[in-house]
Amino acid sequence: MAIAASQAGPAHSFMVAEALRAAAESAGHRLALSVHSSLGTQGAFSDAELAAAEAVIVAADMPVDRHDLLGQLTAPVHEASPQAVLDDAARVVREALARSNASAAGAAGAAAPAAAAAPLAAPEAAAPASTGPLNIVAITSCPTGVAHTFMAAEALEQGARALGHSIKVETQGSVGAQNALTAAEIAAADLVVIAADTQVNRDRFAGKRLYATGTKAAIHDAAAVFAQARAQGQVWGGAAAAPTAGGAAATTAAAAPAAAQRESAGAYKHLMTGVSFMLPFVVAGGLLIALAFALGGIYVYDDAHKGTLGWVLFQVGAKAGFALMLPALAGYIAYSIADRPGIAPGMIGGMLAGTVGAGFLGAIAAGFIAGYAVHWLNRLIRLPRGLDGLKPVLILPLLGAAIVGVLMLMVIGTPIAAVMGALTDWLKGLQTGSAVLLGIILGAMMAFDMGGPVNKAAYVFATTLIASGVANPMAAAMAAGMTPPLGIALACWLFKSRFTAEEREASKAAAVLGLAFITEGAIPFVARDPLRVIPACVLGSAVAGGLSMAWNIGLQAPHGGIFVLAIPNAVNHVLLYAAAIAAGAVVTGVALGLFKKRVTAPGAAV
Repeated sequence: MAIAASQAGPAHSFMVAEALRAAAESAGHRLALSVHSSLGTQGAFSDAELAAAEAVIVAADMPVDRHDLLGQLTAPVHEASPQAVLDDAARVVREALARSNASAAGAAGAAAPAAAAAPLAAPEAAAPASTGPLNIVAITSCPTGVAHTFMAAEALEQGARALGHSIKVETQGSVGAQNALTAAEIAAADLVVIAADTQVNRDRFAGKRLYATGTKAAIHDAAAVFAQARAQGQVWGGAAAAPTAGGAAATTAAAAPAAAQRESAGAYKHLMTGVSFMLPFVVAGGLLIALAFALGGIYVYDDAHKGTLGWVLFQVGAKAGFALMLPALAGYIAYSIADRPGIAPGMIGGMLAGTVGAGFLGAIAAGFIAGYAVHWLNRLIRLPRGLDGLKPVLILPLLGAAIVGVLMLMVIGTPIAAVMGALTDWLKGLQTGSAVLLGIILGAMMAFDMGGPVNKAAYVFATTLIASGVANPMAAAMAAGMTPPLGIALACWLFKSRFTAEEREASKAAAVLGLAFITEGAIPFVARDPLRVIPACVLGSAVAGGLSMAWNIGLQAPHGGIFVLAIPNAVNHVLLYAAAIAAGAVVTGVALGLFKKRVTAPGAAV
């Protein structure tokens, strides 16, 4: 077992972890990893791993709560600095094993009294984490329903095969559910794994052991996800499944009401759920407005054009598509918090946000207010069994809508509208220098974590401004998001000696993903060499975002990459926009050529 934690940053922590994993596997050993950084903890040790551990490596130069991770583990602990691991990971592994062999006799002597003192504790704790193969069903979903959804699915499938498990993964992407799970497959499953950054409906998994995590955890280490699922998975809903080894935890979970078991996902996940349902309205509305302008000019909405195709398309895009954007955002934030009873209050609050001019800030506030109001009302209101069915269809929507409506119209609507108006005026009135700075910041955020929270914060900010008539940040964000995969592909072509043959082949797919505005195409290259690839990508994306804002480029669609450029008026300066993307890709490519060292051996880069 190994704990990796570097105060140099998340990328350094993951590099230390991967170096230890590679060294252990090359020597024929199995390594369980826990990585600690400013982004939190990735990977925890199961009861089975703790029981089987023969040696522990702690490669850390920052505080780590070892008691929480290791408990009363008696295996010898070998201390090493992160730099020592990067210098010679194989030596660190050998030293840890040597320490283990030297203390084997003492460890064996200590294990017997411990077992005698608590003969029943170990089997009960280890039961959920049995080592046999499992029949697993899984669901993956990300806010845009594109890259992370399918990357997480592939990672889970590969991880399950490597561990001997059978698995079927349903992807809930932008085109709906694919490879959908059947009732028979769910009934036969030993374990349900949900790797999603949005809220996923879990009603059909009642009575099954379920474990939920994010897509990034699945992409980075599917084996660790399965280990955690064994140890931490709990029965979902009110009905117990067929007899399992879940012990007291499973019994307790099964006894709790289903409503009380809805997992608290956090504000970020609730917001991303709302964004994922909002995006289709923004895409359809924005592109229909662009087509209307192409057919009838920029005044196509005037009565003089009434009845023409351009006027009709504008009505559909602006008066229907964009009008539903805020209700969808607020409604599905509330849904993520309070399930179906939250949808109506949330959508009503979102509609009122648009009415009072509070924009996307008001819709976000309305969604959270409606969601938490309905959530708490559901817990507080107790009715006789015969009347309980009135709560989701009458009482909760009524009271929730009343609460959010009163607050929006009488308390928070006007102040939020003032803030939104000030933000919109500021963005529209940005001078060149300020616009470039905003573009640089948005660009750097888009490339910082390749689809993670920082990337999504920049993306949501840009996307939600489109309906307010501010389309320039969206152009900067999409240009910056396209740059990393394109720049990496360019570097693989210009500086072949810096990349392995495998990486050069993978760069072709990365280029296609970059053209489609799927930043995650850069992730495999980042994972191999984060300290060099991330700075290069951030530089290129900052250049692309800054140039886009400097040239006053506006984009009406929040996704689609190069494929939306062919739609008239979707982008106001097509050639300049292409030049901004190309400039960013060139900067990333050249930076990679400077930062990366020559490959010194087949299949390995330095």
